[in-house]
Amino acid sequence: MTRKVLSLALMSTALVTSAYAQDATLNIESWRNDDLALWQEKIIPAFEAEHPGIKVIFSPSAPAEYNAVLNSKLEAGSAGDLITCRPFDASLALYENGHLTDLSDLDAMGNFSDVAKSAWQTDDGSASFCVPMASVIHGFIYNKDAFNELGIDAPTTEAEFFAALDKIKEDGTYIPMAMGTNDQWEAATMGYNNIGPNYWKGEEGRQALIKGEQKLTDPQWVAPYATLAKWADYLGDGYEAQTYPDSQNLFTLGRAAVYPAGSWEISGFNTQADFEMGAFKPPVQNAGDTCYISDHTDIGIGLNAASENQEAARTFLAWVASPEFASIFGNALPGFFPLSSTPVELEDPLAKEIVGWRDECESTIRSTYQILSRGTPNLENETWGASVAAIKGAETPEALGQQLQDGLATWYAPHQ
Repeated sequence: MTRKVLSLALMSTALVTSAYAQDATLNIESWRNDDLALWQEKIIPAFEAEHPGIKVIFSPSAPAEYNAVLNSKLEAGSAGDLITCRPFDASLALYENGHLTDLSDLDAMGNFSDVAKSAWQTDDGSASFCVPMASVIHGFIYNKDAFNELGIDAPTTEAEFFAALDKIKEDGTYIPMAMGTNDQWEAATMGYNNIGPNYWKGEEGRQALIKGEQKLTDPQWVAPYATLAKWADYLGDGYEAQTYPDSQNLFTLGRAAVYPAGSWEISGFNTQADFEMGAFKPPVQNAGDTCYISDHTDIGIGLNAASENQEAARTFLAWVASPEFASIFGNALPGFFPLSSTPVELEDPLAKEIVGWRDECESTIRSTYQILSRGTPNLENETWGASVAAIKGAETPEALGQQLQDGLATWYAPHQ
């Protein structure tokens, strides 16, 4: 009898321990505080319904503070189990410092192409440390009502683009294009790296720049600054002091006809604008030219190496790599396009229009994000200033290219 009671007691303890081992609470660090309701109302309930033993808490920080807050938490050992990953070098540094786990052995990573994974891999591709979630695509969003009033078709070439802006300016009802230079990054992100791929031929040029086979003084890297210099005439009075939120408001209030954009604007614009919107690709220089788009790998999610919930976190990451997550995320947050290899049927018409460019154009990513901004001066930040200077006419395009090239050559061996 004693032996039987002891055996039953041990079995009971084992069952309790097993049940306890399956219960876990996962905390997610992120900069996407705009997405809090999406996670709380759609993503997390869908996961928890399938995995009742795992609770998930989404704990975002303010975007501008995320990197500093995350690094402080990681150093203090208080960061969440799951880390939302920015693309390329910022996350690579976290991996190299031992804060992110190698996820190469996660079977679900097979759901992504090499291009999708490249934003969260070591340079040699031997380790993948974040599950890809979504990319954003650059182009131009426009007010269809304004275009219809003025009899303007969406432009496909640069000549048509500037002709459209001229017509809008001449009419005077609308500011032709809503973008300011106060915050700087827009000039580079929605300016230089929006139109630039059509000049340097996307990945061909970007990879050649990384290898040192092309320079920032080459015509294909200088020419976009000359084009940006033409934008100043169409940005409206006081664009120099205009902030990013100012530009968003000018467009959604119907005061501007064109908005140099990233697809991440779609959700906000849908709720704020009371007119029909359309989108057009970065115009090519000549009719019939191959078009290139910045289809930028933007957001992933990784596993904190210090997490005490490794198994539960891997279960969650495998689910994030699933078609179910891709469908929820892609439709709940239109303009953030899932990176999984399984096609997602998008519902939002503007998102569908923009993602359709992938079938028409060659995709690339922002030219400064991989490898080229690891040193000082930081090429990404330098490109902000150069793009603003180009628009304001403060420097010639050739001088800006030379400054950037000189800065890169101070620390990057392939350019020395």
